[in-house]
Amino acid sequence: MSSDQLVDLQDDSPSPAALDHLQLVQSNQWPPDEPVSLSKSASDIKNLGGTSHLPWDDPFYDIARHQIVEVAGDDHFGRKVIVFNACRMPPQHQLDHHKLLMYLKQTLDKYVESDYTLIYFHHGMTSDNKPSLNWIRDAYREFDRKYKKNIKALYIVHPTMFIRTILILFKPIISFKFGRKINYINYLSELEEVVKCEQLVIPRTVREYDDKIRLSQKPSAVTVLDSPTLSPSLPFQQFGVPLLILRERGANAEGIPLVMFQTIGFLQENGLQTEGIFRRSANVFQVKEIKQKYNSGEEVNFSQGDVHLAAVILKTFLRELPEPLLTYQLYNDIVNFHNVDSQSKAETIRNMLMSLTEESYASLRFLVQFLAQVSANSDVNKMTNPNLAVVFGPNLLWGQDAAMTLSAIGPINNFTRILLDLNQEIFTK
Repeated sequence: MSSDQLVDLQDDSPSPAALDHLQLVQSNQWPPDEPVSLSKSASDIKNLGGTSHLPWDDPFYDIARHQIVEVAGDDHFGRKVIVFNACRMPPQHQLDHHKLLMYLKQTLDKYVESDYTLIYFHHGMTSDNKPSLNWIRDAYREFDRKYKKNIKALYIVHPTMFIRTILILFKPIISFKFGRKINYINYLSELEEVVKCEQLVIPRTVREYDDKIRLSQKPSAVTVLDSPTLSPSLPFQQFGVPLLILRERGANAEGIPLVMFQTIGFLQENGLQTEGIFRRSANVFQVKEIKQKYNSGEEVNFSQGDVHLAAVILKTFLRELPEPLLTYQLYNDIVNFHNVDSQSKAETIRNMLMSLTEESYASLRFLVQFLAQVSANSDVNKMTNPNLAVVFGPNLLWGQDAAMTLSAIGPINNFTRILLDLNQEIFTK
């Protein structure tokens, strides 16, 4: 990955004086955009949006409909992914930037208690839609320690001289710890080290721009990364393999895959009292090592201190299934489940789950019953059913194109919460 980290020698919390006395240039003194970074037209930017996961009378509807901010499940390290699309920002006079900031905070509020990753697609930021430097300064000040503490990485995709200059201007107020989290990503292929790009709703103009700059480089300058999942043809493969095949590769008598019953068994013994279980990420090298051991047929033993590692391995296993545990067949029914009458929700879910294969049903029941144990200890671990639904919803269901939008994540998380709330009624013998 080609990444430059912004590093300075400030303390973690810059002083108010540094913020207030930051010398800001006027709008007409912005660093010039590189010509290749411009979108086709203002109408092209406008047409990227148009739909919203919020009702029309919601105070943030006019912001959400542009789809500037999206949530995209987990990255390879078990961290929630928040995406900001510059190309979807309309011209300055059509966007209330203060309200955009408040909307971004409202979105992050659902996830900041967990480790998370922020991906910023810079392509499409133009002289027409760029916010003022004062707004950027105020935004950094607005996002206090609550938001900065658990952000593990900020990836700036397709950086230009413009964005690099901005970061230099703001260097006096960016803390040392936060600066270390900033990484430049020159090509989408580099982003594959962090997250599966297919699960991101990447705007068409961004993909076209990436294709253009890749073609303009020498073949050796751009490396297309392999998928992090090994080929299912390996005899002991556990990740990225259908449940039917896994039944023959170490599953227990009920067909629960090896990774699931080992991680859940470990977490039942060691993790139920761990505060923030499933909210923390794990060391990337340890995650890769454990996956490699499982895929090679080696024995895996978690130590008592590996609660968060085991939790990430479980989520990663679910996310890398070729088909989600709740299956593509149930996708539309689940996204539209909010229309089901409250009195018949349990029966409706039972009928829906009848379409699952024996392996999928057994694995889902095993997982949900374990999560019920986690929730039963929520006074200690702080993981209630709504919190668990936010964590597991995107790992239990996604569309066939793998991309996740806020309009789909909300209903999926809501269904997952109901599944946990009514688990005793649903999974009756």
